[in-house]
Amino acid sequence: MKKFLEKTFKLSEAGTNIRTEIRGGAVTFMTMAYIIFVQPAVLSQVGMDYGAVMVATCLSAAVATLLLGLIANYPFALAAAMGENFIFVAVCHKMAGPIKANLLKQGVAKADAAQQALAQVWPIALAVIFLSGTLFLALSAFKFRERIMRAIPESLRYAIATGIGLLIAFVGYSDAGFKLRGVVPAENMATLRNCQILSIVGLAIIGILLVRKVRGAILIGMVATALIGIPLGLIQYPGGPPVKLPPSVAPTLCKLNFPGVFTLLGLEMIFIFFLLDLFDTVGTLVAVGNQAGFIKEDGELPRAGQAFMSDAIGTIVGATMGTSTVTCYIESSSGVADGARTGLANVVTAALFVLAIFFKPVVQMVGGGVPVSNQDFLLPVIAPVLIIVGAAIMQAAAKINWEDYTEAIPSFLTVIIMPVKLSITEGISAGFIGYAVLKIVAGKGKEVDPIFYIFAAVFAVRGALTLFGVIG
Repeated sequence: MKKFLEKTFKLSEAGTNIRTEIRGGAVTFMTMAYIIFVQPAVLSQVGMDYGAVMVATCLSAAVATLLLGLIANYPFALAAAMGENFIFVAVCHKMAGPIKANLLKQGVAKADAAQQALAQVWPIALAVIFLSGTLFLALSAFKFRERIMRAIPESLRYAIATGIGLLIAFVGYSDAGFKLRGVVPAENMATLRNCQILSIVGLAIIGILLVRKVRGAILIGMVATALIGIPLGLIQYPGGPPVKLPPSVAPTLCKLNFPGVFTLLGLEMIFIFFLLDLFDTVGTLVAVGNQAGFIKEDGELPRAGQAFMSDAIGTIVGATMGTSTVTCYIESSSGVADGARTGLANVVTAALFVLAIFFKPVVQMVGGGVPVSNQDFLLPVIAPVLIIVGAAIMQAAAKINWEDYTEAIPSFLTVIIMPVKLSITEGISAGFIGYAVLKIVAGKGKEVDPIFYIFAAVFAVRGALTLFGVIG
């Protein structure tokens, strides 16, 4: 077995070993396990079956993650994208509006009209996701996505990595309970304080272990933090047997409604979801690839095509099963920080996603979150890891050309907008537009790849349409 794994994943060549890869894959899973519970909670808002979405989320993540590990040999895990899932819900509500209005005219009660309208549109939204993934996959034949990665200037590549590092750290800061969206009731203040304390203790533990160069520092730190959280009442076993049969995926499996897609809104959303997936994936590959040392000096990521293909197939599989866009996860950087360097880590992460379907109570202990308000579910075990990983990625900022304003200003926009808007795509959009404009004004327009100008123009049009309320 050892020889087989060595030959398949080239462990020695990557400077790693089986134990390190298993540990790294487990860390990546633990830092992104929250999606198992967040995704069905979000999509159930439009009437989709909670259990079916949970199974679809786990299986699509497992398929895409395993595929990328096997064909690209990278430790980049994939799952249903945060952000795109909320856009999915917003699109469903927008599509349901006219249907609901017609039902109300027919005398259907308001609550029933809303429920019936949403039941008609979420299969259309799934078809939109399927077609955006298909478009993503089709473009692989022309090496279009790899061409885009090569077209990104060096400063912006490092800015994207830096911005994602800040974004990860900001999410960790929020998950620790230091940045809240809702109002915390008085009876939950003690829980909030305990979450903050546990996050600080976890941050200290992991930081000390890293400084002391302890192997597996992040995983050890997470386990220690979780154990400390038990007497604080933050880590609790939800009850029942640890192993359960998974819910049925039948309520969402193959429920796509393709005829309903062919409206102006439907076609517009195919393009938007394609664009979001493309640049979320590009941004994550650049950031994590740079962190792991995979990106060459010319900006090329070897086997990027295989990584993009896995992303596209994951999205298609996910839509077929009943979940929204699948993309590369920035949380993969946690596994990389703990030593993961090959696709073997992905095999471990994928296996844990499959097991999670059967061990829901166990996974929920760490990944389910601690509610403190109607809008805030804190993750005090995960938060320290995200902050540490954000710090590790920030080293890319030193490689940005801060002396040239045509490089520095677009880079800064990219870096600052990602955490402020909580969006990789928005940060890339601002950086692309700023870079193109400043290079032209400075008389350096010929230094820029024509492909880059095309996407800068697309982002500019999208921004204008969003600003004037034409698109959401």
